[in-house]
Amino acid sequence: MACFIDTHAHLDEKDFDTDRQDVISRATEAGCKAVFLPAIDLQSSRRILALCQQYPAFFHAMLGLHPEEVRADWPSHLADIRTLLESELASTASSVIAIGEVGLDYYWSREFEHEQLKAFEQQVLWSIETRLPLMIHCRKAQNEMVHLLRQYERQLPGGVFHCFTGNEKEAAELLQFERFVLGIGGVFTFRKSHLPEVLPATVPLDRIVLETDAPYMAPVPHRGQRNESAFVAHVLAAIARAYDVSEETVASTTTATVQRIFGIDIDGLSCPSQGL
Repeated sequence: MACFIDTHAHLDEKDFDTDRQDVISRATEAGCKAVFLPAIDLQSSRRILALCQQYPAFFHAMLGLHPEEVRADWPSHLADIRTLLESELASTASSVIAIGEVGLDYYWSREFEHEQLKAFEQQVLWSIETRLPLMIHCRKAQNEMVHLLRQYERQLPGGVFHCFTGNEKEAAELLQFERFVLGIGGVFTFRKSHLPEVLPATVPLDRIVLETDAPYMAPVPHRGQRNESAFVAHVLAAIARAYDVSEETVASTTTATVQRIFGIDIDGLSCPSQGL
């Protein structure tokens, strides 16, 4: 079995409240060794930490303020998340492995453009201070994101550009950040996606990690359904075909990349996970 890690799934959301254990079981049966849970605000941060306590061998937490959650009151909201982060990092059993999901999103509106930039910069500084990698969300704002990250490039520990769907030029620009990689999910399998051509031509396999963004963007053949971590197997298989390598090669390479970026003990995780 090709074992993998889902580096980005919102399994704390209410979409999974009625069958979360079944979702976990299906994921482990499909070969998922671990799932990384990104927060979007204070409430989700608390939910995620609770889930990580319940399933410490399977779930790993990322804390942060999502750009779409940034409003005029962002400083107080961010301060509350920072307090929670400090408390968690003071614990010897901390489940936090990254700062996320953070970034910029101008897809729907630029109403809080300035506030998003300030909130993102603050969380970039958290990453530098804590040495935790960043899980970065970016839509319609790559120029602004790159400009901000360039200011801190030498200090940043690294991270993931989540949900990459761009072209060769955009991929090349992001890969200039040598300690960062691209998160690839269900869009890779879509019929009209250009990623099966873009990635093999531009992106080395060891600069990719796998993700779902569950419950969103389920891959083919589940497109239109609720996404879940087990479906990473379809993305993995599609990437193997595009790169003309075995599924085991994709699995082992992306897992080693996860270990490099996030610094967690991959070898200590069973495949499939036991005792959940």
